[in-house]
Amino acid sequence: MTAASIARAEPWIDFLTAGAFDYAWLLAAVALLLLAIGFVLSALFALLRLRPFSFVFRVVFGAALLVAGALAAVVAVGTAGYQALTHEEVAATIRVEPSGPQRFTAIVRLPDGRSERFDLAGDEIYVDAHILKWKSIANRFGLHTAYELDRIAGRYQALKDEQSQPRTVHALAAPKPLDLFTLRRRYVALAPLLDADYGSASFVTVTHPVDLEVRVSNTGLLIRERPKQ
Repeated sequence: MTAASIARAEPWIDFLTAGAFDYAWLLAAVALLLLAIGFVLSALFALLRLRPFSFVFRVVFGAALLVAGALAAVVAVGTAGYQALTHEEVAATIRVEPSGPQRFTAIVRLPDGRSERFDLAGDEIYVDAHILKWKSIANRFGLHTAYELDRIAGRYQALKDEQSQPRTVHALAAPKPLDLFTLRRRYVALAPLLDADYGSASFVTVTHPVDLEVRVSNTGLLIRERPKQ
């Protein structure tokens, strides 16, 4: 195996070992694909027995199952990392500590157990998210609005600082080989099923050490100080 092929396979390996995908959709994809293979094989037997109508029916039905299985696999992989959004909830907690003029550190704890530390530059902490809004036809198959935190950054209050000072932007989303948010923006054919035009962001000023909550609801993101326990 060449270094190039290993590099191409690496995102898939990381994704599969992370286990962040939806097992229900993955199992559905496997079942549909196995059924499709079964129909294609039975179509070959029908062809050998000179049964053209049975052959055509089984090929068409097998192709339909194959398409359905591929779509289920795309949903399983493409929605990995997204959390169902049914009410306002805490998407992450952040411990912020200033480390110098227009400099601070942020320790982010995510619902999946990941914890990461970021060194940021600016006067404010900024977080944004991708929102997947499924259309009513997709809701019937159990697909509902979901979100994934995308990026964290430092933000300057003054425009001149934003244009001239160092920019610090980091990814919050776990790497995955497919992302439905990106696929929807690229392929208009997905429009009847999915709306990916909706993103949301929030930012607050950093002046002292503080614990913050990033909350998400149907109206978007909100960063506020975490209530003292």
